[in-house]
Amino acid sequence: MMHVPVPTSAVQSMTNGETVMAQAEIDAPAERVFRALISDEVEQWWGSADTYRMVKWSADLRAGGRWAVTVREADGRELPANGEFLDIEVPRRIVQTRLYAWDHPTLGRRQTTVAWLLEPTAAGTRLTICHGGFAGLAEAAAEHAEGWGRVLGWLQAYLGEGSRVAA
Repeated sequence: MMHVPVPTSAVQSMTNGETVMAQAEIDAPAERVFRALISDEVEQWWGSADTYRMVKWSADLRAGGRWAVTVREADGRELPANGEFLDIEVPRRIVQTRLYAWDHPTLGRRQTTVAWLLEPTAAGTRLTICHGGFAGLAEAAAEHAEGWGRVLGWLQAYLGEGSRVAA
């Protein structure tokens, strides 16, 4: 596994060049974490002023339902993405496809799959992310591993200072 440095020392993500794995121990119940991931509340925490912010989130929360979001970069440029929910088990699992509607510099317009697993723990919830579909695009996998590290850091900060993040 290739370890990818991320902005905060409390967060680690890794990739083998084809799949990205990341995990967070979050001091909040699974229901709360799930809601932060799938509702328009995602626009409140996913991003930062110096990177990008999620805007225009919409989702049909059922297997076969579609989702869409626009990412607004710090320079104001808007980049849309969308996909389909393949499986949703409240508050335990989300599996979705993901496709950029623009030419991503390292991934292009390749569709990938993101699986979120939420497991109750004594302190709250263990959130595991598995993002696959990067075969042959190791640079894209490394970039996305770094990105998932940031996302987990933002979620940690949003849901409380007591959360711990690890891969």
